[in-house]
This record gives sequence, structure tokens and C-alpha cells, in this order.
Amino acid sequence: METAADRVPLKFLARRVDVERRTDGTLVLCSPEPLRPYERCLGEYLERWAREKPDAVFLAERAGEGWRTITWRETRQTVYGIATALLSQGVSVERPVAVLSDNSIDHALMALAAMHIGVPVAPISPAYSLMSRDFAKLRTIIDLIEPGLIFVDHPEQFERALTSIRHHRFELVTSANIARLTQVTDEALVQRIFSSIGPETIAKFLFTSGSTGQPKAVINTQRMLCSNIQSRAQAWPFLDDEPPVLVDWLPWNHTFGGNNDFGMVLAHAGTMYIDAGKPAPGLIETTVRNLREVSATISLNAPRGYDALLPFFEKDAQLRRTFFARLRVILYAAAALPVHVWDRLEQLSIQETGRRMHMVSGWGSTETAPQVTIVHYESRRTSVIGLPSPGYELKMVPVDNTGKYELRVRGSNVTPGYWKRPDLTAAAFDEENFYKMGDAGRFADPEDPAQGIEFAGRLAEDFKLTSATWVHVGALRMRAIAAMAPVAQDIVIAGHDCDDVGFLIFPAPGCCATDQTVRNQVREGMIRLRAEGGGSSTYAARAVLLDEPPSIDAGEITDKGYINQRAVLESRAEIVKRLYAQSPDDLVIVL
Repeated sequence: METAADRVPLKFLARRVDVERRTDGTLVLCSPEPLRPYERCLGEYLERWAREKPDAVFLAERAGEGWRTITWRETRQTVYGIATALLSQGVSVERPVAVLSDNSIDHALMALAAMHIGVPVAPISPAYSLMSRDFAKLRTIIDLIEPGLIFVDHPEQFERALTSIRHHRFELVTSANIARLTQVTDEALVQRIFSSIGPETIAKFLFTSGSTGQPKAVINTQRMLCSNIQSRAQAWPFLDDEPPVLVDWLPWNHTFGGNNDFGMVLAHAGTMYIDAGKPAPGLIETTVRNLREVSATISLNAPRGYDALLPFFEKDAQLRRTFFARLRVILYAAAALPVHVWDRLEQLSIQETGRRMHMVSGWGSTETAPQVTIVHYESRRTSVIGLPSPGYELKMVPVDNTGKYELRVRGSNVTPGYWKRPDLTAAAFDEENFYKMGDAGRFADPEDPAQGIEFAGRLAEDFKLTSATWVHVGALRMRAIAAMAPVAQDIVIAGHDCDDVGFLIFPAPGCCATDQTVRNQVREGMIRLRAEGGGSSTYAARAVLLDEPPSIDAGEITDKGYINQRAVLESRAEIVKRLYAQSPDDLVIVL
């Protein structure tokens, strides 16, 4: 991946880390940069920019051939009107505002209005309403939080979902009637309540994917969100050089899109162009159209998003020109970026600008608002997730003799717990009040911790073969996707208590599971992995191309496109049996 081209210049926090070494091998890492004071609540940013930049555009969304926009002044005015109406609806912490719809200006206005008066907003994955067949996860969430008001943009799309929760009592608001909430504004009343909001006020309920059980409501406080904004600003001081402009599809019901991306725009007087596209056939074209028109300063995406965009970048000169015109950094998160995607993006950057774009990552979770670590220096490996950002402690507990560490976090960004689940809350923290992330990490350079930490997968995903050899799922998955590019979009690793590793492969769009050419490319990739050496745990002896996409009901995939290994293996247990049959059928590719 090395190239002689210069990097795009960017102002980063110096790469330094303090390391506490304990006698049992445990390490505690933190930034030597102290976390500076942060706002008491998100509403302070809205108040500030409505005063200082009233006519600047805050949000934009597609409206026919053009864009519907709303300025900071207009946002504050509308938020105060909606907040006045909400105060008469009986919403509260115990009866929050739920949103079933995808990202939109109206969604943002409802969320900001609720938080301005200390009422949590609970954005719920639209997939639970629009793609689910049984609405089980939606009912679980509604039963748990008991919302006093539910917002949907187009009620006809949500009719079946709303019917499934009709046993609850709630006010329904839609985009068509949201204007009625702004007919009367009591600014003095809203300001009085707004002034009482503090760092521990609950801002949101965000829900885990539910891939290992029913969704949990993660409490997100104002302290978590505002301290995260401040920590990122110190790691990335270039954010103060110019207001960020984003063209962003990442869903607000996830911490990546809803806290990180939206919070970045809100805190730094930026502009967000809400992208209704997604990295999927038939929807990625919407994203391409938006990126062809709007030049973002920062690109934030899941790896699958960049993978889906690459063919368009490579054949569309206008798209490339617009995409790179103002771009300063490319960030990927939620999973490691495949090496072939990194290389192709970097070559496009050089081709268009003559310089290498900074491609960086970060790491965190719904429980950490989300940022714990971030890359704030030049990194040349796609698996590096950076160093702890200011204010947060990262405990690294050795895992057997694998060279990996269990990762735990303590700081102002960490959730106080799960709503109405004290049992889950107690189990999530260790004796020093570090939150147990369930992830593993290792040092990019064991001799120099300042080179950063590499993500080493979910602890629960790794397993042993019958030879007692550990299979490190995260690392193998990345190598396998690279070896089988471009026919494999994602790969699930099987083989627990078996003699050898097996792959369950989700084909890339346009690749048919029964196409002999595709099957041959998979076989060639398997042979390449075996040729690299390293033993039976580093390649697959058998593989299956799946003909059914991942299921949202079964928890196999999140809105960001992250595949849950365990959920796929459980829901496709029959295919796994066929994969390991003594006499495999024609479905199975065997070395």
C-alpha cells in the first residue's frame, strides 16, 4: 500500500499515549491530553449557532430535483414550537418520544425538541417496522420504553407495524401534521425547562442490534454525548478550521450516524446533506447522485459503503471530481476496511488530487457514545483503530497466550447502564467500573504502543478447532474477503469443534451463488489463503455460497451492514450441517 505521494495536510493531536503496566499483565492506556470542559447538553450548540450563524444551512434533504434546507435560526424556531407542544402531550423520561422513520429533517426536529426539554428520544431501526415479518423486536422495544409519542414520516408505510403495537397508548405524529405542533410557542416556558437540563439528563435510548438476544435500551446521557464531542474535537483540531459538510446516510438509530456524525455537524456549525441512499443495489445510486452534486469535507461510512461506491468512482469522472474536491479525511468504522478497498480509494485520491487522502478509523460502541479510540495520525494498516482519545481510559486484559487483549473502557462517555435492566447493567462492568466491551485488540507494534491498537475481533466469535488451535475470526474474515475479492461481499467463519474451517459466503451484488465462474473464483481464493501458510486455522477447507441475503429478523445484519457471525451460524444451522457433512453435496466447495 506504500506510495510516494504526499498526504493531504491535516491538523491532528500529537500521537502520544500513557501506559500503566500491572503485574498481572493488564495495561491501562490513556491520552496524556486532559479532556477540556464540555457543554452541559446538546441544546447549547443549537442555541449558539442560532445566535452566531442564523442564516447558515444546518440540514438539507432531497426535495424533487433540489434540496429542502433549514437554517440554524429556523431550526431553533421550529424546535421551540415542537417543544411547547410536547410539554402538553405528557411525554417524559418514562414516556419518551420514539421515532420509527429513517433520517430526515422532521426526524431531527422532533429529536432536538424532545432533548431540549429533557425528554429522551428513542430512534428505532426502520427495518424493525418495514422489513420485519413478525415485528417481534419492535414490540419488545415499545413494551420496554412505553413511548408517549411516536413519530413516523409516512404513516401508510408503517400501518402494519403500528397495528402490531396498538395495545399501547401513544400520540402519533407524522410529517404531514408536524406543522400543527408549531402553531403556539411558549419560549419562556421552554427556556426555563431547558435551563434545568444537566449532564446526567437522559438524551436518548439507543438499542443494541439484538443479535444475541432481545434489543437492550442503552441509556445515553447528555454527559456522554457532549464529552464525546469535546474529546473528538481535541483529537481532530482541524474540525475548527472550517464547518464540516457531510453527505451522510448512516442511520440515526445507531450511535455512529446518530451520535458521531450528527453530533459533529451540530457541534461545529456544519451542514448535513441527508442521504436517503444505502450501500445496496437500487439504493446506492441515490448516494451516487447526491455525491455527484455535493462536495463533502469529511466522508464517514461503513466499509460496505465504500465498497459499493468504488465501481461508480472508478468510471464516473464528475463523481470523482466532486467527491475529492473539498475532502480532507475518509473515516471508516463498524468493521475493518478490506485492504483492496483501501488501495483503490487511495489510488483514486492520488489520481484526482495528486495526494494520498488520510484514511482513518475509530472504535467504540452504543454504550460509549460512541468514540473510545480514534486515529489522529498517519496509519498504514486498515485494522488500526487508533489510540484512546482525551479523557478516556482503556484497560487491556490479556487473553490466554494469544497476544490479544480484552478491551474495557472507563470515562465520561460510558453509559450508566441499560434501561430497566439492572441485572444487565451490573454484569456489564468490572470491579473497577470499566465497561466490558466484548471486543479484543492487539498492538500494531508491541514495542511501541503509540503506533496504535488493532481491532482483533469479538471475543465471543473466536473458537477452537478439534486440534485445539484457535481460529481468530476477525483477522481470518479480513484475509478471506481480500482473497476472494470481488465476488465475496462478506464471509462468516464456521468450524467450532470441527477439524477444519468453513466459510459461509454472502456473494457480492451481481454474483450468483450457482455461477460456475463465481465458484471458481472462490476456490482460487481458498487456495491462495492455504498457500500463504500458517496452518489449518488460517484458511478454509470448505465453503458455501449463500443464496439468501442476511435477515434483519434473525439479527444477522445491522442497518450499517455489519454481519453478526453468531446469528448467521445459528439461523443457518442446516447449511452448516451440509457444509460439514461427511459426503458434502454439490452446494459445498471443497479443497
